[in-house]
Amino acid sequence: MTAPTQTTLTIASRRRSFAHLAPLLRRRAGWIVLLVLAGLANAGAGLVGPWAIGRLVDELPAGAGPELVWTCAIAVAVAGIVMAAGTWIGAWALARIAMPVVAELRTEVVGSALTLESQRIERTGTGDLVSRVADDSRKIGEAAGQVLPLVVESLLVVVVSAFGLAAIDWRLGLVGLVAIPMYWLTLRWYLPRSEPIYKEERAAFGRRAGRLLGGLTGSATLRAYRAEAGEMRRIDSASAHARDLSIDVFRFVTRAFGRNNRAEAVVLSLLLAAGFVLVWFGESTAGAVTTAALVFHRLFNPIGALVALFDQVQSAGASLTRMVGVIDEAATAPSRSTQTAPAAPSLVLENLWFSYDIDPDTDNHVLRGVNLNIAPGEHIAVVGTTGAGKSTLAKIAAGLSAPGHGWARLTEGGAASANGVDVGAMDESVLRRHIAMVAQEVHTFSGSLWDNVALPRPDATAEDVRNALDVVGAGWATSLPNGIDTLIGEGGVRLTAVQEQTIALARLVLADPDFAILDEATAEAGSAGAHVLEASAEAALNGRGALIVAHRLSQAEKADRILVMEHGRVVEEGAHAELVRAGGRYAKLWEAWSG
Repeated sequence: MTAPTQTTLTIASRRRSFAHLAPLLRRRAGWIVLLVLAGLANAGAGLVGPWAIGRLVDELPAGAGPELVWTCAIAVAVAGIVMAAGTWIGAWALARIAMPVVAELRTEVVGSALTLESQRIERTGTGDLVSRVADDSRKIGEAAGQVLPLVVESLLVVVVSAFGLAAIDWRLGLVGLVAIPMYWLTLRWYLPRSEPIYKEERAAFGRRAGRLLGGLTGSATLRAYRAEAGEMRRIDSASAHARDLSIDVFRFVTRAFGRNNRAEAVVLSLLLAAGFVLVWFGESTAGAVTTAALVFHRLFNPIGALVALFDQVQSAGASLTRMVGVIDEAATAPSRSTQTAPAAPSLVLENLWFSYDIDPDTDNHVLRGVNLNIAPGEHIAVVGTTGAGKSTLAKIAAGLSAPGHGWARLTEGGAASANGVDVGAMDESVLRRHIAMVAQEVHTFSGSLWDNVALPRPDATAEDVRNALDVVGAGWATSLPNGIDTLIGEGGVRLTAVQEQTIALARLVLADPDFAILDEATAEAGSAGAHVLEASAEAALNGRGALIVAHRLSQAEKADRILVMEHGRVVEEGAHAELVRAGGRYAKLWEAWSG
């Protein structure tokens, strides 16, 4: 039975996410100290202006001369220079902290995403993963480059200004403390509500991305069935949901602003009233009260900025939990063995059961007790109707999916699978030296033909690449403008479906595994290129064992053995001539095909 599996990728907790960031930040401790020092100098210099105005208020009416004005003016000018230098140094230090951390995090996420099992991605959908790698990564990058500098600066200004207010007059400082419970009540109202709404917003963005991606990649199918309008309605529904959530977030933040404005108005009024009383009874001066009022007023912008930016910080935090979730999911996957298979191994599949259903109690199995032994150099074709379980069998044999029950192992001489090496537990680099897969849909990367063919062996020489292309009959490569150095893929020479599939087969030759798994690898060629591509596939498989999910029965005819599958079971097995004489399911398929 298949164990229950989440239908979405893991989302890490905030504590876990920041714990993941901690070692990245510790490596840049020196820059963090420089950032704090620059911020403190900047915030302290900002107090010079209110101090100068307060002094002028007190001393000019008492007969102070122009020297005082010049002193205050020079002090303000010096403070301005300090603030400019502090801002520049702080931005420089923050860039040296944030940008490398974001780059490392993005690299970790992409690397982790590439190691996730295809079965897991199929269950969760590609939209969620694409959203985490692209949208969430961009969100954190924007936060680090635009939001974080303002947050750090505002936070330091608030701290320094609060101490400055207390230093002017401790009684006015006590009045200023009234703001703390009011701001705390705002945060107490805001924080519990913010995280769920931002997570829901990011999840909605992921669903929208998945719907858009599905519409774009499936555009040909939609046009073929005139189903564009229905898909547009579904895209519009996903987009409308994301839009409505964004509007709700904006309303939510506006209410938080209103609570902050109320706190500012109340405390400033109390501060002016207390100052009036202190001046009336001669306990303070008008200049001191003026300075205190200006310092408190100076807090409006940074506190407002903190609240204004807090939604972006929360949104970036939600993105961080999603990105770290991908890293954690890849990290917590079962460790893979570096054990190698025996020389000239057999590929043994024993009692395979598999279900895509997350409920283990359902009987919705794609594979039901399949057994198969592929000897070295033996070619086995798998045929059957759509949904029979052929591609699932191929993925398990290639180590791309894990069976719910049973084993896929490399063994010596076809011995019992318990004595072999589990392909699903093997280290990826070790496994690919023994088993490689060519699927129906292949990807041509933007780069040279050499780079594309040498994908499984980056150290391959030009001669190696040319030999692999020659084996699969890719004579067309010599007619390219720059031979194997010609740029192909996006922005380069456009290749036909047959040529792209030939590249995939050349990669197989260059990888030189013991076994090849072909999942309808010639299906994209169409009738015109079928003969050419089947000949290329036959050449690529020469000398190695193969499991071939056959799109055309002409491929099955040449195989050593044929498996006929229906509803997840093997219903017939044997050589082509033997199955045709038996008059069973395969004989009917062959009659329809040859007819």
